[in-house]
Amino acid sequence: MQLDPRTLALIKQRLDEAERNIQYVRQALEDGEGGVGDGGAARSVLGGGPPGSSERIIEGVFDGQNMQGNDGEEYPVPPNYASKSKIVEGDVLKLTIGTDGSFTYKQVGPVERRRAVGPLVVDDQGNFGVQAEGKTYRVLLASVTFYKAEEGDEMTVLLPINGDAEWGAVEHVIHKGDK
Repeated sequence: MQLDPRTLALIKQRLDEAERNIQYVRQALEDGEGGVGDGGAARSVLGGGPPGSSERIIEGVFDGQNMQGNDGEEYPVPPNYASKSKIVEGDVLKLTIGTDGSFTYKQVGPVERRRAVGPLVVDDQGNFGVQAEGKTYRVLLASVTFYKAEEGDEMTVLLPINGDAEWGAVEHVIHKGDK
């Protein structure tokens, strides 16, 4: 069965996201915490941490997909949380690793934002992006699927005012058929 390029790109993107989620779970297991959450409400999926342990709090900066912790570690941010919360590259996040192993992210220091508008594009590797301001800003698959966006739909993305961002947070979508 031959798949069209867009379907193949979407499958590759979903596999990449699944691999990131697996890395997230592995990291939780290696840290001895044993749990993951959706970022909004703490939920233990794999079981609790060691009895008597206290929760850990780590702050870091969002890089478009992950939180670069102040402890030098990288923590994958659940894509649905990042998408739903419209977290922008450069935002400061706080990760609380609960005594039961739950992970809870909270946005504690949003950067100043600006907007850019452009069409949704898919590259040869299946990565989604928005072409705006002479550049392609990557966007999370979770945002594309949440908004049911398709290649060519016009998207508004949030970007940090300062710095050269690689990622944009999807704010709005205008579907091709809605124009």
